[in-house]
Amino acid sequence: MSAKKSKVATVKNNIATLMNTTKNNVKNVNSIALQSTEELINESLTIAEQWQKVSTKAITSGFKLASNQQDIVFDALDTFKAQLMQGKKRFTKLFA
Repeated sequence: MSAKKSKVATVKNNIATLMNTTKNNVKNVNSIALQSTEELINESLTIAEQWQKVSTKAITSGFKLASNQQDIVFDALDTFKAQLMQGKKRFTKLFA
């Protein structure tokens, strides 16, 4: 009977050891997952900040470019208007 009790005690000890090992492994995996997630988020934030700086520069430069193009268009329209008015005067002199 004592041999049977010692086998049961051994099995219980083995199960307890296995449970403790499993708990420790799960804790380690969880710790590694949390650390990896934190590193990923920090790196993502760093990259997002860099892209935000680049996009800010691009938008600012884009506004300057659009402003310059708008000035060019208005200058061309003013020139065209002046030429049209001059052509109207010449046309009126020729046929009036």
